[in-house]
Amino acid sequence: MLSKLEAPRRVVVTRPEADARSWLDGLAQAGFDTLALPLVDILPLADQHALEQARAHRASYHALMFVSGNAVRHFHEIKLPEVPVNIDYSAINIRAYATGPGTETALRLAGFAADQIDAPAPASAQFDSEALWALVQPQIHPGFKVLIVRGTAASNRLSAPAGANAKPDGRDWLAQQLRGQGAQVDTVAAYQRAMPRFTAAQKAATQRHAQDGSVWLFSSSEALANLAAWLPAQDWSKARAVATHARIAVAARSLGFGVVCESRPTLPGVVASIESMG
Repeated sequence: MLSKLEAPRRVVVTRPEADARSWLDGLAQAGFDTLALPLVDILPLADQHALEQARAHRASYHALMFVSGNAVRHFHEIKLPEVPVNIDYSAINIRAYATGPGTETALRLAGFAADQIDAPAPASAQFDSEALWALVQPQIHPGFKVLIVRGTAASNRLSAPAGANAKPDGRDWLAQQLRGQGAQVDTVAAYQRAMPRFTAAQKAATQRHAQDGSVWLFSSSEALANLAAWLPAQDWSKARAVATHARIAVAARSLGFGVVCESRPTLPGVVASIESMG
């Protein structure tokens, strides 16, 4: 925890708006000065026909895998502020897969009972597809049907400079493992990820916080790709970042961040990583 005699260190939270509030509040309570700069917008699909079909046939699957809390919210049409939906999944006998605690919380709002949800334990070293696969692999057999609910990139994505993206996609990796063990895997987009429309004030603040010792918190490689596409000439060598996965850390280093720390995607882990920077 920072001393009251010290100036609070600024942390730039880059998560989408719907996901950022708990991080902003938690970091502020830990003594940091926080700034929200969503680098990915989460929007409804323009064409929802495939999504509506997937909703109608959800009971035909043995498991639904949700890549994020946003996937859960848009699949179940949960509005913000979040309130539970009236679905009794216990009567359907279906599993729900999640890679992290935020998605798990959203699944409970969506009507899944705790014993229907498979997700890495809170003490897991990492919350990702690899950790989830280690947990659910014994369930999978030929003919097992899984629907992966994810997002899709909107058409306004700009091209990021070479090296800004971390290539491996954990969701694609998981689908490969499932198919390799004989499962039938379908995918459906529940929302679209878009490049935000940044303001002149946001640009000025971003350029300032690239140079002033602020710590940038990244939870997706796509956020880094959008940042690189938005400000391709920006010098990040004086900037510091906390990345919540090794793949994201690779992307941050490729973009040129001078200091990059990897952290578990939990508030205590992120706080410890920031404080370790001195």
